[in-house]
Amino acid sequence: MTRSLRADSERTVRAILDAARRALARDPAATLQQIADEAGVARTTVHRRFASREALLDALMQDMLEQMEAVLDDSRPQTAPPLVALHEMTAGYIRVKAAWRFHDIGPSAAHEDVIGRLMAKNRAMFQRLADSGTIAPDTDLDWAVRVYFALLHEAIERRADTGNEPDTLAALVTQTLVGGLRGM
Repeated sequence: MTRSLRADSERTVRAILDAARRALARDPAATLQQIADEAGVARTTVHRRFASREALLDALMQDMLEQMEAVLDDSRPQTAPPLVALHEMTAGYIRVKAAWRFHDIGPSAAHEDVIGRLMAKNRAMFQRLADSGTIAPDTDLDWAVRVYFALLHEAIERRADTGNEPDTLAALVTQTLVGGLRGM
C-alpha cells in the first residue's frame, strides 16, 4: 500500500511540475490556483506538496537541472565518439531548455550541487574534445563551455522563432562551436 501511495504522490508532483512549467510559460505571473487547474488538482494539493510559490519554483528549477544532467549522462560523454556525444548532448539540452520558456526563475544556493556537477561534466566533455583533436588542445575550456551555452541559448531562441527540430539546431551549434574552436 505504501508503495502505491508513493507512486501516486510522485505522479501528482510530476503533474504539478509539468503544469507549472506550461502555465508559467504562458504567463510568468500564473497563480497557484491556475497551476492547480492546469494540473487537474485542487489548490490544497499543490500547497500540500509545495509550501509556497517559491518552493514550487525552486522544485521546477531543480527538475530542469536534473533533466539536463540526465541528458548529459545519456549522451555518453566518456564513451561515445566525442562529436556524437556533443551532438546528442546539444539536442537533448535544446529539448529540455526549449520547454523552459520563462526567464524570471533562476538557480539558488539550493541548486549549487547539481550545477557544480553539470559544469564539471560539461568541462570534462570539452576536455575530451580537446584530447581527441576535435578542438584545439590549448582551448580555454571554461571559455568554450560558456560559448557553448550562449550558442545553446541562441538555438533555443531560433527554435521558438522557426520551429526547427532539436537535431537540426544541434548540428548548427556543433558545427559553429567546433569550427570556431578547432583553429584556436
